[in-house]
Amino acid sequence: MLISKEEVAHIAQLARIELSDAEIKKFQHQLSLIIDYVNKLKEADVEPVKEILSNRGVNVFREDKAERYAKHKELLNQAPEQKNEHFKVEAVLK
Repeated sequence: MLISKEEVAHIAQLARIELSDAEIKKFQHQLSLIIDYVNKLKEADVEPVKEILSNRGVNVFREDKAERYAKHKELLNQAPEQKNEHFKVEAVLK
């Protein structure tokens, strides 16, 4: 399923990124491959598979703590809008 260039441009707009025509064409192809793969997964017969729950409540990763990013200002300056040293974005839920 080939998604349109307009759909790719819309996704880019939602992500607030600018894409060249060449990038739009490249992502049009890549996103179409992803959608085709997901559609194949939808066809998989998972009915005979026993549900497995694995929630041990154990975090095997590093401690989740806030750290100051070394290039914070550089990254923030790329944002279309900012407020009080944070990215300013439209509300997702209204």
